[in-house]
Amino acid sequence: MLLSEVIECLDLRPGSVIVDGTVGLGGHASAILECVAPEGLLIGIDRDAEALEKARVRLRSVGRSFYLFRGLFTQVREAVEAAGRSPDGGLDGILLDLGVSSFQLDTAGRGFSFSGDGPLDMRMDAEVGESAAEWLARVSKADLTKVLREFGEEPAAARIASAVERERARRPITTTGELARIVESVVPRGKRKIHPATRTFQAIRIKVNEELALLDSFLDQVDRYLVLGGRLVVLSYHSLEDRIVKRCLRARAREGILRVEKPEVIRPREEEVRRNPRARSARLRCAIRGS
Repeated sequence: MLLSEVIECLDLRPGSVIVDGTVGLGGHASAILECVAPEGLLIGIDRDAEALEKARVRLRSVGRSFYLFRGLFTQVREAVEAAGRSPDGGLDGILLDLGVSSFQLDTAGRGFSFSGDGPLDMRMDAEVGESAAEWLARVSKADLTKVLREFGEEPAAARIASAVERERARRPITTTGELARIVESVVPRGKRKIHPATRTFQAIRIKVNEELALLDSFLDQVDRYLVLGGRLVVLSYHSLEDRIVKRCLRARAREGILRVEKPEVIRPREEEVRRNPRARSARLRCAIRGS
């Protein structure tokens, strides 16, 4: 998403040290590596082991000046130290491409999407923590309603939570198709442009992976890793993420620690949205370390 805009915002040069905190399949990372190699270094982080191995193959075809670390983007310090560099004020740029990747969405077995029936998992690291099905089996109706409202901005949160409670009293909810049908039973599709279960799946995924809490934690400390003039570039795809990013960048700008680049938010061009409809919701923000 927004590849040329990301590269421009990072202001890449040969010799730069860049962290891609959500490397995924290596789309942004491979373009970054081309710009910084051979003197520079790309450090890629991802909690998805399968995606990380695919990224490794892709990056090897570009160059060898990279290091991949399996973990959370909040583990920048550990990743940079493992790559043999100093994490304190040693990075020229950090990129975060938030949310779930197309690879994860399109793999039914990962349980992120209702477009293909699969196990109700939704974990970005399939080996850590409880799955969406496990969480859904134990969460109270009140807490489920709260998660759907806060993380999905779902107007029908209470009705959906009640329907989930009724269904799980009969049998466990274990597949994406089952959950989607439960939501549709109380929120008919009608003339909606998006599937009625879209917000529910988003909310549960955010909760299972603690996405917003991790983002908040990371942004509170990101400036300590950047050199003076170093760049932070963040791609978000829904209003909850973007609000956190905008609020944090503005707060650090008032403190004189970061300078927010103008325009404050960059959206994809019509041509990119035509090629990739998933880009429609993308928002890019950039800030520069000041003092």
